[in-house]
Amino acid sequence: MATTRTRCHWAADGELMQAYHDAEWGVPLHDDHALFEFLCLEGAQAGLSWRTVLHKRDHYRRAFHHFDIARVAAMKDRELEKLLLDPGLIRNRLKITSVRDNAKAALQAIDEHGSFDAYLWSFVDGKPIRNTWRTRADVPASTPVSDRMSKVLKKRGFRFVGTTICYAFMQATGMVNDHLVECFRHKACAGKR
Repeated sequence: MATTRTRCHWAADGELMQAYHDAEWGVPLHDDHALFEFLCLEGAQAGLSWRTVLHKRDHYRRAFHHFDIARVAAMKDRELEKLLLDPGLIRNRLKITSVRDNAKAALQAIDEHGSFDAYLWSFVDGKPIRNTWRTRADVPASTPVSDRMSKVLKKRGFRFVGTTICYAFMQATGMVNDHLVECFRHKACAGKR
């Protein structure tokens, strides 16, 4: 007899979303390139669904040098212009150019803080915020922490980092555990640092 796992409601949107929910979302992430990738992909999502971005993720990785921060920061205008013709990406000029701008800002943060990881996790004092939401209506779209992160990142020159995007980034990278209490991943993610 097979057991059915209880998941967050949004994970029911196809196999790719379910796999992402089960293996990645909410797991504390500390790799600079992976954090940079999520920040850029969350920005690409603005006005769209995460499902759309997730389906284009591998293409984004190839187009942006697997989110190697230094390589992306060095991309030339002509490279970015070519990407605007690429149907595998979200072809929005501001979103495409923001990836390079964000890489440049990330390099400055790394110079000052030693790593992108140390810089970003400082917004939550280096440890995940563990929530105990019971319903999806309980989960906020932003918080005072994401408000502060957004304000500071924008001041540093990051783009597509509004408070809602920052909160989605925090959820994705495990800075906050927003799996519902009934979700089988809540407990697993609650124990990770």
